[in-house]
Amino acid sequence: MEFNISFCQKTAAVTSIFKRTNKPECSSHLRFCYVVCSMLSLCLSLQKRDKGQVLFDKVCEHLNLLEKDYFAVTFRDVENQKNWLDPSKDLKKQIRGVAWNFSFNVKFYPPEPALLSEDITRYYLCLQLRDDIVSGRLPCSFATHTVLGSYSVQSELGDYDPDEYGSDYVSEFRFAPHQTKEMEEKIMDLHKNYKGMTPAEAEMHFLENVKKLSMYGVDLHHAKDSEGVEIMLGVCSSGLLIYRDRLRINRFAWPKVLKISYKRNNFYVKIRPGEQFESTIGFKLPNHRAAKRLWKVCVEHHTFFRSVEKFLTLGSKFRYSGRTQAQTRRASSQIVRPAPYFERSTSKRYTMSRSLDGVPLQRQNSGSDPTGQFPDRPSGAVLRAFDQQALHDVTESGWRFVLYLF
Repeated sequence: MEFNISFCQKTAAVTSIFKRTNKPECSSHLRFCYVVCSMLSLCLSLQKRDKGQVLFDKVCEHLNLLEKDYFAVTFRDVENQKNWLDPSKDLKKQIRGVAWNFSFNVKFYPPEPALLSEDITRYYLCLQLRDDIVSGRLPCSFATHTVLGSYSVQSELGDYDPDEYGSDYVSEFRFAPHQTKEMEEKIMDLHKNYKGMTPAEAEMHFLENVKKLSMYGVDLHHAKDSEGVEIMLGVCSSGLLIYRDRLRINRFAWPKVLKISYKRNNFYVKIRPGEQFESTIGFKLPNHRAAKRLWKVCVEHHTFFRSVEKFLTLGSKFRYSGRTQAQTRRASSQIVRPAPYFERSTSKRYTMSRSLDGVPLQRQNSGSDPTGQFPDRPSGAVLRAFDQQALHDVTESGWRFVLYLF
């Protein structure tokens, strides 16, 4: 999901152009000119000094999303590293030296998706997880790919209809990084058994299966241990995880973590392994910014999932400004509106080029970036813009935003 202010419930990209007026009396505003989306247009004006929270709230309002504390906005820095937009700080102070391109993503993956109050929240969570799976960020076995894929098909297409669907009706869907014909056939076999299952029920089954995956909701960061060995540090709802060669070798549960800190590119975790002593474990990150980014993510996850009223701080001065999971659940329980209507989008697809005998010649990502300017973003987004060259320009004439929502 990537941010600005236009939403397409498909994998879609939105391009908007915000120009700073030349009139002195209006110099404190970002003036909106036009937003183009494959499904809708949206007008928006923002104050020049608006904080991240303003943009986040406008996106959630447009998505009709009330359980929004699990989500956040991200951007890429000059090193092409993902950063979470701080809602309490000015936008212009956070985005420096790069185009104002943002993503709308799940930040805190709920351990129990069934406890979410609204189907629309679970739907947006499903969209994020489908992208995590297809991109390879969330590894799955063959069997899991087929089960999750079959629920995705049921959610999007509904009941299997032999009169409507051919023998390879799922071949254009994207289910896995390395999809095979065998996988597609198994998905079709499973899909035929779901007659009468509603899209919301299919998404619930999808989430109940995906939450069991070992990498569900894990935010990975490159690091080295005390011996200089390459590892990955993963932050999730239950604690801090350590991976080597794709295998988890250690886990520090949040209740055992006393303090998290960083100095230069060193990252430290003070834990309580027993009642008699404490221990501090150090890791090296690529640079100072990476260490600070990991430290901040740890503090936020610890506060959101572990705290009840945001009293735990892990010994840091940084304070997470949002609600905790406990507060979010209480707020969700008080939602009284009727279930909002929303249209489920078409998922990421392959476009098939076939020879005269029907044999596939190549598979191309139908959502690839036609400009070639965003090779790192999820390939399902379709970029549409009046001025492609201007997307990466941040000049004195104004700011340009682009938003993708998955």
